[in-house]
Amino acid sequence: MKNRLLVTSYSLLVKKKNLLGFSHGLDSTALYHLLAESGIDFDIALVNYGVREQADEEEAAARELAERDGRQIFVAHAPRWKSGFEARARRFRYDFFESLIEEHGYENLLTAHQLNDRLEWMMMRLIRGAGTAELAGMEAVSERQTPGGKSYRLIRPLLETPRHKLEAYLGERELPWFHDESNEYATFERNRLRPFLETLIREHSPGIRHTFEYLKQDAKLLSENYEEIFAKGKLRIYRIHDRRIVPLAASKALKELGYLLSGAEREMLKEKNSIVAGRKWAVELSGEYLYIAPYVTDVPMSKSFKEACRLRRIPPKVRSWLYLEDIHPQNLPL
Repeated sequence: MKNRLLVTSYSLLVKKKNLLGFSHGLDSTALYHLLAESGIDFDIALVNYGVREQADEEEAAARELAERDGRQIFVAHAPRWKSGFEARARRFRYDFFESLIEEHGYENLLTAHQLNDRLEWMMMRLIRGAGTAELAGMEAVSERQTPGGKSYRLIRPLLETPRHKLEAYLGERELPWFHDESNEYATFERNRLRPFLETLIREHSPGIRHTFEYLKQDAKLLSENYEEIFAKGKLRIYRIHDRRIVPLAASKALKELGYLLSGAEREMLKEKNSIVAGRKWAVELSGEYLYIAPYVTDVPMSKSFKEACRLRRIPPKVRSWLYLEDIHPQNLPL
């Protein structure tokens, strides 16, 4: 019997091959049991970052839970990064998930983001500078593609559910979960915001949900001024109907690819047709087409390929990636 917290996503999950991103924290543990309670079939994937004392204990408990319920569990051990932990951890996590999707044919990837996460995201973007699309933030359902070209859905079933309701759900059933002590470190800006945001959500969650719905509708209206015409691996090409929409289109695409445009980069895209974002991503506008691809250099290209790029007005910074991926300009729907 489906739980009321999964009503909106139930039809997308039932009789599908689902993979749950699992950590054994409050949110993912609650989602695990909600899915099981609702008769949804799924396997779990866990990343052990090894940075907390209880990381191995969490992994062992997750393995025991999966074995008890007859589910497959996949575990990856992350390297020890000296800097940029959050961004690198996110990229490592999704690379791991997508490798499993490609290898095992999962149709849906489930994450346990909830309403507190959504509001926290909005506040973090607000204080750094953001537009409508960034403030709208996470989507409950989005279509994605792995580097190998396998399409899948990223589904966040709990996105409208406040964290305290998940805590109550686990408490009522006396279901164990692990507390992440790093969520309390005052050195992290997001942790300093959490007590304030928790109070807001407890008192005003209906209004907050409505705000996100309005932002989503506004972002959709904006997105109608561009359309994706080609996607393969890490390459994206969009047809732009209004030059002013370039920062929004680039921001949404790069977010899906694991990179967040800075406020300064957004400002640059209002006037410039070509930038390298984060020293890693080529973002170029040529005529009515916006190209986004990993930025690579020193790739020896054939003269015929260069000439084909010139004739089809393929911007310079993305040509090397096209060549490496064996994507000929003549095969692009321009």
